[in-house]
Amino acid sequence: MFVDDSNFLELLLTIIKTDNQSAIKLAYNPIFHKNTKHIDTQVHFVREKQQSKEICVEYCKTCDNMADIFTKPLGRVKFELFRGMLGVQDNPFSIKGGS
Repeated sequence: MFVDDSNFLELLLTIIKTDNQSAIKLAYNPIFHKNTKHIDTQVHFVREKQQSKEICVEYCKTCDNMADIFTKPLGRVKFELFRGMLGVQDNPFSIKGGS
């Protein structure tokens, strides 16, 4: 079976989603000023990987950013939504409460 090159490259591409629009702009645009010089190394790395088509940096709305499950305290509804998006299921056999 023949695999189209563009589809194959799409499978190898890692998509990084972020709600930080400034980070996206820095990844795609090499303009620096005094406020960004401390992140110079990270930005060069991300830009290099983006230009070599190893990654793609995309915008994700803050309310849909499931990485928040690892970095912020969330309410139950948001926690369960993100947990489901990650494919983690509630354990139906867990012991609730104690005695």
